Amino acid sequence: MIFNPKIECMERDEMRKLQSERLIKTVKTCYEKSKFYRRKMNELGITPDDIKSIDDISKLPFTTKHDLRDEYPFGLQVVPPTEVVRIHASSGTTGKPVVDTYTKNDLDMWAEGVARVMAAGGVGPGDTVQVSYGYGLFTGGLGAHDGAIKLGACQLPTSAGNTEKQIMLMQDFRSNVLACTPSYAMRLAEAIHNSDKVSIENMHLRCGFFGAEPWTEGMRRELEEKLRIKAYDIYGLTEMCGPGVGGECECQNGTHLWEDMFYPEIINPETLEPVAPGEFGELVFTSLCKEAMPILRYRTRDLTRLIYDKCECGRTAVRMDRILGRSDDMMIVRGVNVFPSQIEACLTEFPVFQPYYFITVDRVNNEDTFDIDVELKPEFFHEDPQQQMPHIKPLFDRIVSMVGIKPNIHILPPYGIERSMGKAKHVLDKRNFKD
Repeated sequence: MIFNPKIECMERDEMRKLQSERLIKTVKTCYEKSKFYRRKMNELGITPDDIKSIDDISKLPFTTKHDLRDEYPFGLQVVPPTEVVRIHASSGTTGKPVVDTYTKNDLDMWAEGVARVMAAGGVGPGDTVQVSYGYGLFTGGLGAHDGAIKLGACQLPTSAGNTEKQIMLMQDFRSNVLACTPSYAMRLAEAIHNSDKVSIENMHLRCGFFGAEPWTEGMRRELEEKLRIKAYDIYGLTEMCGPGVGGECECQNGTHLWEDMFYPEIINPETLEPVAPGEFGELVFTSLCKEAMPILRYRTRDLTRLIYDKCECGRTAVRMDRILGRSDDMMIVRGVNVFPSQIEACLTEFPVFQPYYFITVDRVNNEDTFDIDVELKPEFFHEDPQQQMPHIKPLFDRIVSMVGIKPNIHILPPYGIERSMGKAKHVLDKRNFKD
């Protein structure tokens, strides 16, 4: 189902005209009402008169997470407080949180973005969407909540946690759509299969929308098999609005980005220059409709590419390929670039392993160590380490083949790796704590 055919199927030249109109208006607002952007543009010798179409976007300054934290909390807000109806923020685990503020129109735009994603997965009136993202300052819960309402579906606001009750409500209220992080979806699946009170046979789930953290095709296969659903990626970031910047259609061949609202670019993260169409690089977004806190050329650090071919579903909206990782999540171990998503991709190739892992990087005697904790599925676990070796060797070889360095693999007992209710933490780099 296509929620907004006029926009989602718009011809490329019409889309560029719409983007140009919205960019010109956004730049004018930023220059006139934001001290931050006026200063940044003046430093580059740019005024709004220099922006005549979307083709001029490369003239504009970049915005980074550091900029948002430096301007904390409301330095980028361009409307008076009387027009702000909601505030969201990131967790702020690595410093001050990233703040986003919203007018009523911003919330309507955000809800439409989520509604487009859910509609692409076949959701509509009569469906019950169990929202198991966390509610609160995190954008996931209320973003999915408002999108389901915009779509005309019934939403069940369970939030994250209290897994046993979640499953009971899922069964009793006949939820057929699930929205949460992929790691929490896996935790729910595991709990259902281990329960003697409920059975997957008695569930009514049909599809799920999973985001807020990177996940692989292997994780998708696991979720689809264990929950008997079709698993869709929903993409978003606090800096733009939250979930709903884009999402997959039924073809699952890339994430459609709602480029009438959020203009995407791909740049070389080293030179900051645009890459050729279809090449991989860092994803950059400019908000085209935001009223309260518009953002110009935000560097997401997500590494991917854009696909402009018309999709089999009929949408012309540009598609984003699977995210390879984040440039700021990348670890350099023994001189080799390593992304956590590579480890997950290797792990999910082997049916004997659970899709849980934890990486610890350290430095001992001036040499990097690379340890990976994993879990075998309970039916394959043995207390005797010798019995585990036949499982470790193929995984070891696959990681060496994909990543290029030799890991130390440790098999933990079942449930030895902490389960997450929100964004899963996969890495501890102890080198950061050493002189």
